[in-house]
Amino acid sequence: MSAEPNTPLSSPSLSSPIVIAHRGASGERPEHTLAAYDLAIREGADVIEPDLVPTKDGHLVARHENEISGTTDVAAHPEFADRKATKVIDGQTETGWFTEDFTLAELKSLRARERLPQLRSTAYDGQFQIPTLEEIIALAKQRSKETGRTISIYPETKHPTYFASIGKGTDAPLVAALDKAGWKTADAPVFIQSFEVKNLQHLKTMTGIRLIQLVAGEGGPADGAAPTYAAMMTPQGMKQVATYAWGIGPDKAMLWKGDAPSTLVADAHAAGLRVHPWTYRAENQFVRAAFRKGSDAKAHGDVAGEIRAALGQGIDGFFTDFPQIGVETRNAFLRAR
Repeated sequence: MSAEPNTPLSSPSLSSPIVIAHRGASGERPEHTLAAYDLAIREGADVIEPDLVPTKDGHLVARHENEISGTTDVAAHPEFADRKATKVIDGQTETGWFTEDFTLAELKSLRARERLPQLRSTAYDGQFQIPTLEEIIALAKQRSKETGRTISIYPETKHPTYFASIGKGTDAPLVAALDKAGWKTADAPVFIQSFEVKNLQHLKTMTGIRLIQLVAGEGGPADGAAPTYAAMMTPQGMKQVATYAWGIGPDKAMLWKGDAPSTLVADAHAAGLRVHPWTYRAENQFVRAAFRKGSDAKAHGDVAGEIRAALGQGIDGFFTDFPQIGVETRNAFLRAR
């Protein structure tokens, strides 16, 4: 089954820009937990975003990386001390504990902790489990029914080439879970995203769900499908991306050339691609220099102003760690138009 073909947009946005809760309300709860996703929904997010990695016994769970020492208490579990390993993933050497070396039951014995303790509260450390994709789907469906709003999910396949190389490919189990949920077509409340290309092209042959090509401001896809992300984001490159993807997820810095807007949003729309930049975080460390308040990296800058500036370029949605700020800013922007 293939996705609906892209068509050029008649206006900068097809509808109200969507607010995507990046790893849930990850500025307020440990990321990729049901608590973070549920808080995001309560704050009005349209979409919750799970990054997906596999377990030893073939389940997909939500973690930003398969190396989990930074987001769980695994190092405090003596029974797992012998699981510590060093691996090369997408050319990078990593040492720690990896989800593919644990069964789901073992991972469920761990508890999540704040990934950025130097910037964010650790008050919720030790309280929440690692959720499965199925649990996240169930939450989205339950809260959609309860709120009367459609809560979409936006799974990212992490390191798909690496996982396929060790016999733990993520494309098939992801599509199987979405099929079981009744989500197979472009009108399903789902977007699938990846920084790689070949797995998105493969997914296009497996499902009609909308696909999003993630791009970074430097480097290129780990599968070697393109020399650089910059080459993919030329007008000609975007035409190629549009043959398999419904939209792009660029680093938010790519929307700007110095202090002026770049042509990225206009070029993407001309190619029939929607644009969902990442990631709007409130702390001064992460906002653009023009929107910082003072010099304390932990203090919150004017992330609402930064989001407004991006909305003014006609983006179709955006990822944020602080969905309440994102929703309030989006709604105020629409009222003012």
